[in-house]
Parts: sequence; C-alpha cells; structure tokens
Amino acid sequence: MANGANAISELRTIASQWGLTGLARPADSDVIESSASRGYVRPASHPWACLYRRWSPNHRHGRLALDQWIAWLDLCGVAVFAASGALTASRKQMDVVGFCLIATVTGIGGGTMRDLLLGQGAVYWISAPEYVMTCIGVGVLLFFTAPYLESRYKALLWADAAGLALFCVTGAEKALAAGAPLPVAVILGVMTATFGGIIRDVLCAEVPLILRKEIYATAAAAGALVYLLLILAEAGALWSQAAGFLTAFGTRAIGIAFGVSLPVYRARPGRDY
Repeated sequence: MANGANAISELRTIASQWGLTGLARPADSDVIESSASRGYVRPASHPWACLYRRWSPNHRHGRLALDQWIAWLDLCGVAVFAASGALTASRKQMDVVGFCLIATVTGIGGGTMRDLLLGQGAVYWISAPEYVMTCIGVGVLLFFTAPYLESRYKALLWADAAGLALFCVTGAEKALAAGAPLPVAVILGVMTATFGGIIRDVLCAEVPLILRKEIYATAAAAGALVYLLLILAEAGALWSQAAGFLTAFGTRAIGIAFGVSLPVYRARPGRDY
C-alpha cells in the first residue's frame, strides 16, 4: 500500500513538472469543503473542477439539472427574440444577410447589455457560440418561410411577447445570481427583455414597441418581480420561473389583444408646450 501511495505521489509530481495540472492533486488552499447537502469536496481553482461537480450525486441531479434548464430556457428566449427580429426584417424586405443580422442583434442584445452592466467579464455568447448560431439559423429559416405567414406583424408581436416573458425571468435570475439586490435585478430583467427589441426597431426604422401605448416594459417588470419574490419565498425555481413567465406573457397578451395601456399624460387646454 505504501509503495502504491509513493508511486501515485511520484506520478503527480511528474505531471505537475510537465504542466499536466489536471492530474496533479490541488493544493490544500484550493480545496473548499462544500455544505453537507452537496456532499463533495470541490477544488476552488482546479482545472477539472467540473468533474468534481459532475460526479456529486446530489449536485448532479439538483443544481446541475437546474442550471441546464435555465440554459435551455435562455436559449429558447434567444430563438424566439431572433424570430421577432427576422420577421421585422421580412417586413422591410431585407436579404438573407439582413435577416441574420437583425435576428442576431435582437436575440443577444438584451443579454449583452445585462452582462456588460454586471461586469462579469466576457458576455455570455462569447464562450457559448450556440446562441449566435441559433440566431443565424432562425434568420435563415424565416428568410424562406416568412412569406407563408398570413400576418407577419401579428406573429412578430406574439413572438416578441414570448421572448419578453422568457428574458425578464432569465435576466432577473442571472442578476440575482451575480449578487444584485432585488430592485436592480428587476431592472436588469426588464433591460434583458427589452433592449434587443429596441435595437431591432431602431435598425429597422420602426417605432420601438417599448414606446407604444400598449403595456410592454410593465409586463417585463411584473414578470421579473413575481419571479424574484417567489424565489425569495423559496417557492422553488421551476414554479417561480413558470409564474414569472405567465405573469409577463399574460400581461403583455392583454395589451396586444385588447389594447390596454397605462394612463398617459394629457396636456391642459390653453397651454402652449
């Protein structure tokens, strides 16, 4: 047993000398004892730290599954918002490059602004090219299929509403995970949900939806706030996400279907403004 331990120690020393740090044992200062609920020891700066997380039974079926679900939810939001951008490009009769460009800036614009404001380093799509590839794929697909939609403007509104509801939840979740206080997380959720649409409408010379009479940013704020309050009440991540999404989408749907809007300022008669 002692000979085996010595051999392993020598192998680790040689691996460290050759720069194979993944085979070397992390230093004691790099090891952090996790909570009893996670049940594993995670090296803080070890290059293969993901393996320690992956093979933790509780963590594998708990936090990792939740992270994967949030990632898929975020990707769905990018795809839906990219579709709204491509539909706007179709109304402006752009070529396939224009479709892909508008779809991409619409899909990743809000998340880019969020990550820049949070100061978390490189924005999320730099290390995850599937987001950009999804936007390009949606743009190409709608370039060939948009002419078959009976009402592209209605499809644009409902696609935008779905993206708004998804992004206000994922944006607020990422802001909260970065340590932002609740009011700031709500604001970043709203920015994530609306900024891509603003870029889309400005590039396409349209009046931004956020500036129109129907409820828009209010729906995103309501969805983000409901999600965060349920998370703080420990209602469960899945239920909180579903409630936030339904709140935002339902509020926006009422605005689209019935033209409901917040009261607007009305000038007093006889005054020159």
